[in-house]
Formats: sequence, structure tokens, C-alpha cells
Amino acid sequence: MSDVIVIKIGSSTLVDDHGALREQVLQRRVGEIAGLRARGLHPVLVSSGAIACGLGTLGISERPDALPDLQAASAVGQGVLFARYIAEFGSHGVVPGQVLLTSADLEHRASYLNARNTLERLIALGAVPVINENDTTATDELTFGDNDVLAAQVAILLRARLLMLLTDRDGLYAPGPDGPELINEVPAGTAPDDIALADLAGSGRGRGGIASKLASAAMATGSGVACVIAGGEADGVIPAAVAGEAVGTRFAPSDCSEGAFKMWLRHAKPAQGRVVVDAGAVRALIDKGTSLLPVGVVSCDGAFPAGEAVLVVGPDGREVGKGIAELSAEEIRAVRGMRSEEALGVVSGGSAEVIHRDRFAPAVR
Repeated sequence: MSDVIVIKIGSSTLVDDHGALREQVLQRRVGEIAGLRARGLHPVLVSSGAIACGLGTLGISERPDALPDLQAASAVGQGVLFARYIAEFGSHGVVPGQVLLTSADLEHRASYLNARNTLERLIALGAVPVINENDTTATDELTFGDNDVLAAQVAILLRARLLMLLTDRDGLYAPGPDGPELINEVPAGTAPDDIALADLAGSGRGRGGIASKLASAAMATGSGVACVIAGGEADGVIPAAVAGEAVGTRFAPSDCSEGAFKMWLRHAKPAQGRVVVDAGAVRALIDKGTSLLPVGVVSCDGAFPAGEAVLVVGPDGREVGKGIAELSAEEIRAVRGMRSEEALGVVSGGSAEVIHRDRFAPAVR
């Protein structure tokens, strides 16, 4: 769906210091999103702000650290927030559809596809999906970390044209001779660590920060989705960014043609272990596109069954990629360094491959 535009609005943009919704900001953004829908585009909104709204409604002045407190605030705030979206989108004749996700929903291939089918059906029916992390049930181990990462994963899942990360800043700033200067363009393939940033203070109202936005932009652009980080309060920011105007900081996408399975494997399936391979195996995986065989395995870290994702690391410690293991960790350690014929004698009824080439996603370079 190449006309999908994913817009993420952060807590610092939507909610003020007292936990109240910034009504004018919400109205402007909803109006612009409805305008995209009227033009035949397919906007998807990833909205933060539920916890902040809940804290304000409950009269809690400072964001707590305890997970049950955050979950309780989310339970209250999610209803407050979505009720406003129903009313505001309704004034434009648009129906919003609430979708709450945890990272576990995207970790498993079946639920990943189900999430995609639900979102695509909402879009086909003319609704605007409004997505947030399901903070009321997510645990520390099952969170995206912040909605920047969630938005990037949604953009990848739907093969969006553009990901917009709207925040309380106009974009990214680099140090300049006369003070911080706005970075207008970031070329495709630029690593987050290669971008020199000026030191600017954040708002503290949300979980995300510049580091998460850079990581999310790298995720999206590495899968062929353009990304813009821009201020979320100014008039016309969404249509301007969609039109390619000079708004915020724009990240150019890579020329990516990977299938949905490998994008899911790279960005949504967490690794449960690590397999270290020799230089010959690195060349075979990257240059020749072959499967990983036991003979190329040097060591295996972790405890996992066959069918789980593992990181593949070269002799220099650099990540080579991620793949679905055909063998368990114990079996990989038992056959490491062996030729395939020998390995089959050790793993009766098992596979002669550690990772099949069709289930391996090379690391983004």
C-alpha cells in the first residue's frame, strides 16, 4: 500500500505540563490527517499521550516509575484520548479505529500478519487506524520502548511511503558556528552514530528521545520508507511533509526490495541467542547468499529451541544478520565445525543447515 502515510505524534506535542490535552494541536493534526484521507491517501496515526492524559486526569503531577501506576494511568488516559479522536475525526466525517499493540503481537509471525490484515482492512473501509502501545497489559519485557519504534514497525509492516515523527522540536540540530543549525537532509544509509547532534534539552513528558527517533528512522529507511522528524505544533506540517517540502529533517530511504518475511525477521522478531561464524561463512552468507552450515560455526551463545531467531556475528564481532535457527542451541554447539554429513550423524532426523538461506536477513549496512 504505497499511499500509506504513518504519522506519530508524541506526548510532548499532545499533552501540556499539567497532563491536559493541547486541544488546538490535536484539532490541527486531525484536520490535516482527514485532509490526506480526502485526497485518497491512507493515513495511519500512532498516538502517544494516553499515560500523560491519565496522570493528569488522576491528579498525579509527576510521572511515576512503578509499572502498575503507569498501567493504571494508561487505562484511564486511553479512553480520554480516544474519545477526543472519535469526536474530532467525526467532525470531518472520518471514522477512527483504535488498535492497541504490544511487541509480542509483532514478535510472532501469525499475529504480525493478523495485525497487518486488520490495519489494511480498516484502511480499505475508509477508517483511520489510531495506534498506541497497549500499556495496560505490556510488561517491561514486552514493550516497544516508545512509540517511535512502534511507528517505525507499523510503517515497515504496511510498506508505507512516509513515516512522520512529530515532536516538540522542529527537527534535528547540528552544532554550528553561531549555535545549533537545523539538519534538512540525511542521506540514505547514514548510521545514527554518524550524525553529529547539538545538545538540546527534552521535555520529559514522554519516553522517547532523539536517540529513539534516530533508531526508528534508521529502521524505516533501511526498509525503504522515507522518514521526516518535524515539529508537531505548526500549521500545515503534515501536508507539507507529504508534499516533500522542506519541513524538519528528512531521511532518504534505501533502495530496499526485501520481502515481508525478512523485514519481519529483521525488525520485529527478537533474537534469542547468538551464533559466531568464521570469515568463510560470512562470505558465503553475504556474497553468495547460501545457507549457514555447521562447518562455518565457531560458537553458539544462549539457550533456545529450533525455530527461534538468532543473531549471526562474524569473527570480528560485527553483526552479519539474523536468521531462524534450524537447530537448537545445544545441537548447534554439538555440530559446530562439522561437515554436513558428520552433523547429520550427530543430530538424528535433524537438519544439515544451521540457518536456511531463505530464513536469513543480512544486517543493514
